Amino acid sequence: MRRRFSFVIYLAIAFVALSAIAYFIHYLIFRDIHHIFIYMVGDLAFLPLEVLLVVVIIERLLARRERQAKLEKLNMVVGAFFSEMGNRLLQDLLKHFDNRLEISRHLNITESWTKKAFQKAVDFAHHLRVEVDCRNIDLGGLKAFLAQKREFLLTMLGNPSLLEHDRFTDLLWAITHLDEELEARPSLIDLPGKDLEHIAGDIRRLYDHLASEWLDYVQHLKSKYPFLFSLVLRTHPFQEHQSPIIT
Repeated sequence: MRRRFSFVIYLAIAFVALSAIAYFIHYLIFRDIHHIFIYMVGDLAFLPLEVLLVVVIIERLLARRERQAKLEKLNMVVGAFFSEMGNRLLQDLLKHFDNRLEISRHLNITESWTKKAFQKAVDFAHHLRVEVDCRNIDLGGLKAFLAQKREFLLTMLGNPSLLEHDRFTDLLWAITHLDEELEARPSLIDLPGKDLEHIAGDIRRLYDHLASEWLDYVQHLKSKYPFLFSLVLRTHPFQEHQSPIIT
């Protein structure tokens, strides 16, 4: 860091020296110091405006464009996650929740949903209270599914695009933690009640993150990719009847 700072100082000195040499050559040729000072003051007067245009406006426009490009890449990664395992988790876990009807009522997206409707659903998802009894869940099947997707999860966690999305990274960590908890138990049969409640807490945490990220992703599809949103409308698990077939 110190070496880089020294380089900047040396570079600034070099540019100032070049400018002084150029002004000196101008004076030697035209012998008009009055003309030199007129242009020098004019250049100095324009300098704050130039900084405003280049540093503030143009740089912010470029940064905004770069953020949008990163967001598009990130949404592609999120879409791959839901296609590979997120949608399956949403559907399979929901079946075993005691309050699944309440959850479905709040998250049953339709084509007519507005930004206000999505925001209301997001607020519900952020404060979601899943009621689940792990004795009603096929923990062995869940363990096998997560083990099958372990390599995919590790690949997702290594994706540099996710550095811009803390909440989605938290979701991946919640899934990874549940996978580790299930994998650490040689048998998932006849577990003590406290242990089952601990696993239920991990499932609640996972589903809270999962539902929130799903809503954000679906809202993005509705605004940018209506053909993908159309498929989500027909297949998401929060509706009474789901079918990819258009009738």
